[in-house]
Amino acid sequence: MLTVTVTAERVVLHELTRASAAELRDGGTGGWEWAPGGPDEGSRYAAAKMVSALDVGRHRTGWGAYVIVRARDGRAIGGIGFHGPPEDGRVEIGYDLAESVRGHGYATESLRALTAWALVQPDVETVYATTDEDNAASQRVLTRAGYHRVGDTPRPIGGRPAQHLYETG
Repeated sequence: MLTVTVTAERVVLHELTRASAAELRDGGTGGWEWAPGGPDEGSRYAAAKMVSALDVGRHRTGWGAYVIVRARDGRAIGGIGFHGPPEDGRVEIGYDLAESVRGHGYATESLRALTAWALVQPDVETVYATTDEDNAASQRVLTRAGYHRVGDTPRPIGGRPAQHLYETG
């Protein structure tokens, strides 16, 4: 399986392989040494979704889950990735960080890097993300990464209330 790697100043984003995604899904490390508090449940959920997409032939290289690796020490510090391949020129992105590394700009740097990668792909015009209305930290990350709030989701997602919708492109 081919995978994509995106490099930024302080982080390297490695798309998960089937094996690493399955291991993360099953409670393991995915083959990475993690910063304290990682991997987050969001990374495990994204890995499970990627394995499911691979199993049904819906996965496209580049449009899955990535591990965020801190360049200075090679430790995995979080996850980022797409909720699936682009549809109608739009693709959804999500991210999380281990609690021990939050507040140092890694999420913003990772989001900028993977967004830039997506926006040069021929089938992407807009990258979007949603966030809970009480998640001010994630909203600041999105804003710093160049996203703009465009409204709220039209309906609840996963039993949660409507979320704030951000996009860039």
